[in-house]
Amino acid sequence: MKLNKELRIAISGKSGCGNTTVSTLLSEKLGVKLINYTFRQLASEKGLSLAQVIENAKNDDSYDKYVDNHQVELAKAESCVLGSRLAIWMLKEADLKVYLYASDDVRANRVFKREGGDLQEIKDFTAMRDREDHGRYMKLYSIDNDKYDFVDLLIDTANYNPQQIVDQIVAELAKRGFVSQ
Repeated sequence: MKLNKELRIAISGKSGCGNTTVSTLLSEKLGVKLINYTFRQLASEKGLSLAQVIENAKNDDSYDKYVDNHQVELAKAESCVLGSRLAIWMLKEADLKVYLYASDDVRANRVFKREGGDLQEIKDFTAMRDREDHGRYMKLYSIDNDKYDFVDLLIDTANYNPQQIVDQIVAELAKRGFVSQ
């Protein structure tokens, strides 16, 4: 795979849609940096649980702003795949914007398979997280993360495995002249 120019790809989607997996596979295939700095990494760095960071972020905008601004700064520095909840909105310079989606049940089942636990609790937590994220994005940036009709590629991840999704993205990049094989 050869890049024909410096390239920035933004991939977004809600929890359990496959953002991290697809972004990782795509960055490996293209040989570019993966940027996927999220609340999960911030929680790990601060020695907090993900739930604690989400709770703290309700009353402290610095959590969101740090994560969002930090990853955009990283993405502007070099060719990359930026995988984050807000990548397609925040990285205005992205050469290709991809939104991954799946039903609530599909997403909860993926989280369950990945992390274990109680499926109903995961469904409840995921729904709460979606609501909280939506409210914060509207408050901080006036971004409605349920409106993604401007993207270049919209993929229902329930219908494909991660490699098939990567292949679709690479095909779109080739069609637009960004890569050659």
